[in-house]
Amino acid sequence: MHSLVLGGGIFGVTAALALRARGHDVTVVEPGPLPHPLAESTDISKVVRMDYGADEDYTALGETALAGWRAWNARWPRPLFHETGVTFLARAAIEPGGFERDSYDVLVRRGHRLERLDAAAIAKRFPAYAPGAYVDGYFNPEGGWAASGAVVAQLAREADSAGVVIRAARADRLVDGGAVIDGEIVRADLVVVCAGSWVPLLVPELASCLRAVGQPVFHLAPRDPSLFEAARFPVFGADISRTGYYGFPLNDGVVKIANHGAGVTLPASADAAARVVTAAHESALRAMLAGSFPALADAPIVFRRLCVYCDTFDEHFWIARDPARPNVAVATGGSGHAFKFAPVLGDLIATLALGEPHPLAAKFRWRPELVSGRGAEAARHHG
Repeated sequence: MHSLVLGGGIFGVTAALALRARGHDVTVVEPGPLPHPLAESTDISKVVRMDYGADEDYTALGETALAGWRAWNARWPRPLFHETGVTFLARAAIEPGGFERDSYDVLVRRGHRLERLDAAAIAKRFPAYAPGAYVDGYFNPEGGWAASGAVVAQLAREADSAGVVIRAARADRLVDGGAVIDGEIVRADLVVVCAGSWVPLLVPELASCLRAVGQPVFHLAPRDPSLFEAARFPVFGADISRTGYYGFPLNDGVVKIANHGAGVTLPASADAAARVVTAAHESALRAMLAGSFPALADAPIVFRRLCVYCDTFDEHFWIARDPARPNVAVATGGSGHAFKFAPVLGDLIATLALGEPHPLAAKFRWRPELVSGRGAEAARHHG
């Protein structure tokens, strides 16, 4: 079979590798460099976690992905996954029904060894935190962060070595039996659309089901870098389901902090000029820092970016064959939490795109009725 993969982000490059491993001839069409600077999967880091509230489907998938990250590290020239552990801390006692407590209970029940933390333990372990600001939560030694842009580049090199053709071109539209690429019809037995927030431009019938949402990302240069080294400042969620804020330890001199929240709705075709981090975004960040990490409250911002999610309304991935076009599948809807699953994402996409059975097929099915609703990703702030 000849498979055409439209988009070279984490969905596209992993799908290409998985389809190639199954013996397909594979062409990836990507209009820019890999990683593309506007892609959701670029930047210097993404969180790798198994912590998914009460959702055991994602928890189990996260467990498998974590083993995959470790295996990738073992064979890559240098590690791109950094297992610093992750903390999820709250400003009040964590209770059943909330992200932190549900995650803790599910993971402990599944055999993971987590360390519960109270206010005194948080102050002792993590000196960058404002004393008493966070009073409950836990540390999970399994998890950390991946150098996301470098991971995409590494996987693209592997795809190239495996015989995947990576074509620098733009997909204009789908046609029967293929797609129009830079004005030329390219035929394929299978077309997998992995274009992130641009998917509605290629599959217009999904325009009401998917939305592009921008989330502010900041890189700060701390004046006392020692406070933010991984041993004292692992990957964190700062009461994340109520605030949206999460971040990373010191990485090449900067601390990255971002928001995983309601975001700013953008047009599907939003280019760099439309992706504006506003003064209000910065003001909200500064307020959070003043109350949580005082040593960063006036730290210079050396880089800012509006990271654009492709959201589904339920925040579950959309990985399914098109019922109207059996040779077309769509893999999108990362909703800001897909990258951590990179080691298992490609095989998941290949399986569902080929119409093979999978236990998560119903969760990620084609669902055109999904035109509104509250998201189900428990770590995300929906206020």
